[in-house]
Amino acid sequence: MRATADNALKIVVVGGFGVGKTTLVGSVSEIRPLNTEEVMTKAGEGIDPAGAWGKRSTTVAFDFGRITLSERQVLYLFGAPGQERFWFLWDRLFSGALGAVVLVDTRRLEDSWYAIDRLEHHGTPFIVARNNFGEPGHTLEQVREALDLPAEVPLVDCDARDRESGKRVLIALVHHLAALAGADEAALAGADGTALADEGVPAAATGEDETAPAARPAPAGSRTAIYEESTP
Repeated sequence: MRATADNALKIVVVGGFGVGKTTLVGSVSEIRPLNTEEVMTKAGEGIDPAGAWGKRSTTVAFDFGRITLSERQVLYLFGAPGQERFWFLWDRLFSGALGAVVLVDTRRLEDSWYAIDRLEHHGTPFIVARNNFGEPGHTLEQVREALDLPAEVPLVDCDARDRESGKRVLIALVHHLAALAGADEAALAGADGTALADEGVPAAATGEDETAPAARPAPAGSRTAIYEESTP
């Protein structure tokens, strides 16, 4: 972390076994990513899906990558382990995270249900990214229906191996977080106005223009620009 940086932001990448979490973190990180990959052996047969989808190693703790956003802001990426026996680590990884990316493989959508459930339980904002292994066999709307995703949760396509594609996924998450922040501010402003009206205080007394348009989500363009310009 740069000596000038005083603001560390955290995003977590979660999903089932073998969906591409390690690959995504590695493709977008500006540093050589830290990973905890271990070779899958016969000792894990019956516990781990050894050899599934051609995988010969698995993450046993987490993946870690970094992106410098500006002189004072650094983004940390944490890839969660996908194996069920390591899920107890997820709650710690979610702590302090701005949001998360749920990476899914449409050949095994059921492997993503636990990740979505845990994020909803923690109240952590997230988006879903379909990592395409070959030509997609379903539309994004079909995937949304299969995952029972609320309409407000973004669902995007990606190729975890491609740096630009990975960046677009992170930018989509930033836009989602900005929209949620804007909606929260609008709701808070509306609640304050209702409370004042209930107490008999006219809106004009608060110093706000009654004719002003409703609050809109804060634009995420500046954050996106910082990311794109600062990432080689």
